[in-house]
Amino acid sequence: MSDASTGGEVESDHDHDHHRLEGPGYATPQAAIEEGGREKLAYVMSLYVGTDVDAPDFVAVVDLDPDSETYCEIVDRVELPNRGDELHHFGWNACSSSCHVEGLERRHLIVPGQRSSRIHVIDAADRRNPELETVIEPEEVYEYDLSAPHTVHCIPEGEILISMLGDADGDLPGGFLELNDDFEIEGRWEPPGEIEMNYDYWYQPRQNVMVSSEWAAPKTYYPGFDLDDVEAGNYGQRLHFWDWEDGTVEQTIDLGEEGLIPLEVRFLHTPESTHGFVGAALSSNVFHFWRDEESGEYRAEKVIDFESREHDDWDMPVPALPTDILISMDDRYLFGSNWLHGEVWMYDISDPSNPRRADSLSVGGTFGEVQEVQGRELNAGPQMIQLSLDGERLYWTTSLFSSWDDQFYPEEGEQGSVMLKADVDPRNGTMTLDEDFLVDWGECPAGPARAHEIRWPDGDCTSDVWQ
Repeated sequence: MSDASTGGEVESDHDHDHHRLEGPGYATPQAAIEEGGREKLAYVMSLYVGTDVDAPDFVAVVDLDPDSETYCEIVDRVELPNRGDELHHFGWNACSSSCHVEGLERRHLIVPGQRSSRIHVIDAADRRNPELETVIEPEEVYEYDLSAPHTVHCIPEGEILISMLGDADGDLPGGFLELNDDFEIEGRWEPPGEIEMNYDYWYQPRQNVMVSSEWAAPKTYYPGFDLDDVEAGNYGQRLHFWDWEDGTVEQTIDLGEEGLIPLEVRFLHTPESTHGFVGAALSSNVFHFWRDEESGEYRAEKVIDFESREHDDWDMPVPALPTDILISMDDRYLFGSNWLHGEVWMYDISDPSNPRRADSLSVGGTFGEVQEVQGRELNAGPQMIQLSLDGERLYWTTSLFSSWDDQFYPEEGEQGSVMLKADVDPRNGTMTLDEDFLVDWGECPAGPARAHEIRWPDGDCTSDVWQ
């Protein structure tokens, strides 16, 4: 059933500076900061794939209210009907890009299985006790020669766009799958053949642009990481800039050897901007991209470089592997995680072309100075991150992908993931680890589980887009 329950009309020529807030989300990024309030709950993708626990994956509901008796606890679990889905990324049916759509609600979570290509729709009208509503089975997805769903974004007018990393057989090319507001497959969003590899994407509708990044074919990354695949050119190194209205690629930038495996990609939140960032995981760099006003084309330049480090247990220098990035809602700071080194970091991006390192925390991972919290061993590095709307609290989990976890941090599959938190001082650009905060997936009733992406009930820094 559509979340646009009253069928309100959409303004076709609304004033960008003075949105009429009739639908979900916030009129502007600043309104999100001022009106969003402190996060009281989190939804976290939780999975048993690759562990000894024979149970379905689940969406965890975590209590983040420090005044609650169940603070730092998983207070509910939405267990899915099948095993082996590998929950990974997820998103809302609606966000601030549809704030002008009367009657539309941010109510349903779209929860794909990365390995199964099954797409779950969860009704979160009761924020603390969400329920599974419907499931799109993989056979329906394969009809469009797509598989391996990844990034979920709500797009204007209540529709949903999902990046797909492979074809129906788990090979290339990938593409994009569109759902309507009744959670039915509309079809492919783009003409087939626009790209080969796919991964994350972000769109900036006022600029009529979308940017997408690259990982690899599912058959390449599913078994785990193999250096031979890098040498064979089986991992991505390109950014694709799309005409948002036409769904066609207008420009591709090859980032070269310093841009191997460009994963999470973000535009600044202000809809007037064409600036953004992407983390190149394997090369351990961050690139800044922007549209050149004279030529009208996009440019990309490496602006952050994390040096590899020697370790006695490794035959090669250990790359930092920055696997997630996000931008604070006020567009002042870029936050990220270095999964292998064990680090969360923040850079001042007031000048996007010259990021300035503000602070970092050395936690978990291969080199982290902090290796336990409240007596709990940290068996992996920081991975997926999420920031409070006011920019004052940074949270993270520790699972990357089940087969990659097993390679680099095998104890995580045995002991489960954790969720940690840092208190952030945006005025001074500092972070402090909150050692009183710990959510432990090792204590789940069925057995230790992995934890991946985090979402807030009312929007966050990696879900909301503005027109």
